[in-house]
Amino acid sequence: MDFWRVLLAILFPPLSVIDKGCGSILIVLILTLLGWIPGVIAALIILNRPPHAK
Repeated sequence: MDFWRVLLAILFPPLSVIDKGCGSILIVLILTLLGWIPGVIAALIILNRPPHAK
């Protein structure tokens, strides 16, 4: 995880997960609208998730 990505996750969570897919963006956006802290936590969890093994 990159320092700039973490900083972006703290400042604007939906923008930090833009490359993770539409579902991730929507979940983080909804949680951010409900409260800033849940959005940040969800963004950090999504960013720390390992890539899918194919």
